[in-house]
Amino acid sequence: MTINCNSRLIDLNLPKVMGILNVTPNSFYDGGKHNEINSIMHQVDKMLSEGADFIDIGAYSSKPSAEFVSEEEEIKRLVPIIKELVDHFPSIVLSVDTFRANVAKVAVEHGAGIINDISAGLLDEKMLETVADLKVPYIMMHMRGNPQTMQTLTNYEDIVKEMIFYFSERIQKARSFGISDIVIDPGFGFAKTLEQNYEVLHKMELFSMLELPLLAGISRKSMIYKVLENSPQEALNGTSVLNTIALQKGAKILRVHDVKEAVECIKLVSKLK
Repeated sequence: MTINCNSRLIDLNLPKVMGILNVTPNSFYDGGKHNEINSIMHQVDKMLSEGADFIDIGAYSSKPSAEFVSEEEEIKRLVPIIKELVDHFPSIVLSVDTFRANVAKVAVEHGAGIINDISAGLLDEKMLETVADLKVPYIMMHMRGNPQTMQTLTNYEDIVKEMIFYFSERIQKARSFGISDIVIDPGFGFAKTLEQNYEVLHKMELFSMLELPLLAGISRKSMIYKVLENSPQEALNGTSVLNTIALQKGAKILRVHDVKEAVECIKLVSKLK
């Protein structure tokens, strides 16, 4: 349970926290909030001081029915921020949330250390080869279709069984290109109904058969606020509850908007062991 990020070996036996930095104008929770460099630096400084092990930067909103963003625009949003963060926080470990091989390449060339791909290489045929050449850890998520179509693709006979088959195939493909460090993400909210999200969470320990670190990205999602009948802004308590369950089910990375609370979840759950 280790990954190599910029020649630093990171042990995931004690779960880690990945802070979310959206630099998009339309993300479901914090869209447009961190588009100005001073706001970005302040937010990253806050997350790092609260205990974030990774910062995950996204410049293309993947919420359901998200609008298309060109590759050029995605790079234009990302590169200045990556350069600024690497310069200001020399020890930072940056993950870039992209499904495009060229964006991944440019991001790593400017200092990113992890690629986080919602499509597991299915939306860009060059992604796996590119990540292998870059020699960085690769987070592969389960999804069907793309952000514009995924919520119409929720028919499963046995969702967890089909997800395990999906990951087995994508892992084998990634290994064939030479990718050594792989993390899997069940993709809560992606091509899944509310009920299916909870079925996946309930059975999440079954993914341990893949013998890879597991990332849980549940933070402030609709699977929380639709059940509680509130909003993303009011979903922090629900996020902590589900993050705690995810840790008990084997999650090794929590991808969150609220780092302090996630760090506390890990500290408390670790006491049970």
